This record gives sequence, structure tokens and C-alpha cells, in this order.
Amino acid sequence: MNKLMSSLSTLPLRRGLIGGALAGALLLAGGLAPATAQEHGGTKPHREHWSFAGPFGKFDQAQLQRGFQVFKEVCSSCHSAHLLAFRNLAQPGGPHFSEEQAKVVAEEYKVQDGPNDAGDMFERPARLSDRWPSPFPNEQAARASNGGAFPPDFSTLAKARTYEVGFPGFLIDIFTQYQEQGPDYIHALLNGYVDPPEGVQVPEGGHYNTYFPGHFIKMPPPISADQVTYTDGTPQTVDQYSRDVTAFMMWVAEPHLEARKRLGFQVMIFLIVFAGLLYFTKKKVWKAVHDH
Repeated sequence: MNKLMSSLSTLPLRRGLIGGALAGALLLAGGLAPATAQEHGGTKPHREHWSFAGPFGKFDQAQLQRGFQVFKEVCSSCHSAHLLAFRNLAQPGGPHFSEEQAKVVAEEYKVQDGPNDAGDMFERPARLSDRWPSPFPNEQAARASNGGAFPPDFSTLAKARTYEVGFPGFLIDIFTQYQEQGPDYIHALLNGYVDPPEGVQVPEGGHYNTYFPGHFIKMPPPISADQVTYTDGTPQTVDQYSRDVTAFMMWVAEPHLEARKRLGFQVMIFLIVFAGLLYFTKKKVWKAVHDH
């Protein structure tokens, strides 16, 4: 992996209109899936500046590559990403790995295939067409390894939850098209592990998190400073790690975000021109009637 990430550092390394979500790690608490954090005592996250925010936002390729590294080296030991295929790593609008680099990543994993001519299942190195393998063979095994909690799949977590904005904030968001509450929440939660306030008793096996609904989460802090080695000089802090992996999760949840926004802009231009043509056509058709 070090050899691969070193080669990736030479590559040119930004907001979906649909947001919402919990961090991939957050649902390790299992069983608790609130509509909003505030309903259960969670602190409202701070709004971050995302390169993919807004109608013209784009993913930062360098950030997606770093986020993938954090996912691969840390998050994937517990979390799956069933909708992510290895070939997606080389597709336009994503981390922009080369096909060869994506193949190198795929070949590091074994997937089950078969049956063969003898009717037996077998393992083989993953191909570009394969999807990201789960770290556990089934849900029961995942729960047994995580104190009864089931680590959720990463595929759509960046759009799975939100936090309450309130009035008039939600009206302002409609006009500004701000819908990155999910990434905000993910970033906040990964940075929200603190010592509990005086007098607060944390349940056995739990941890105190400022932004998690109810504050008590079973998953320990998933990442620490200097845990993942960046080769491009980017700070190796928890804040940076969480920011990068959050962007990567958003891309996994909406890999065609840039194409969608580009098409949306083109449609808006077409509608404006079309409305203008209809107006002047109407003026010409009814001109004789108006003159009389």
C-alpha cells in the first residue's frame, strides 16, 4: 500500500445538492437511528466549507485520494462499501486513479467466486468489476466482533441522515442550495470525542461524543493524529483525516455529482432560452390581435 500511495501522490490530487448523514463510524452504536441529532441531545454541528458544495461544486481529487487512504487503512476494517466497485476508483469525477492503480488495489483483496467445475466455491484476487469486500462474512460475525453493534455500510451514509436547521435557517438553505448537513455531521462526529462532563456516567463499553445523539456511542475514537501517513505534505491530524474521509464518503454516495450539476446547469440555461423564445413567439402570434 505504501508503494501504491507513493505513486498516487504524483497525481493531481470539491457539494452534492442532496446531503444528509451520519458518519460511517457513528452507527456502530447500533440500534439508535434518530431522525436528527438534536432530538436526542446531540450538539448541532458547525458548518464546514466543502469543495463539492453549491451548484458549481466539484470534488477535490487530492482529497478523495487521501480520504480513500483513510477508508482503506482504518475504516474498512469494520465497514463495508457494497456499492463501491474497484473500477469506480478510476472513473471521471472521482479519485482519478489510473486503471493500473485501481487494479493494484483490487488485487490486494480476495473475493469468493464459483462454483468451479467440481461444484466448489473458491477464492481469487479481486478484479476491477468486483465490489469492495465486506470485512465480515455476515452480520452476525460483524456484531460478534463489535460488541453487538453492526457497523453500517459506507455506500450511502453521507446522505442517510441530517440535523435540524430550524426556522428560518431551512428557508435560507433553499435559496443558497446548502444541503451538506450530512458531511458536516460526519466531520463533527469524528472530531467530537471528548471527556464527559463532570457527573456524567458513561455506560460500560461506551464513549462520550459531543455530536452523537444521546452522546454515548459504542465505537471508540476511530482515528488519531499521525495514524495515516500522507505523502503529499497534508497535515496528519484528526480534523484533516475526518475531513478527507468525509469527502470520500460523499463521493461514494454520489459518484456522478459533478456530471449531475453540469447537466442541471445546462438544463437551466436551456429553460431560460426556451422561456424567452416562447415569450417572443407569443408576442408575434398575438400582435395582430393587440393592434386591433
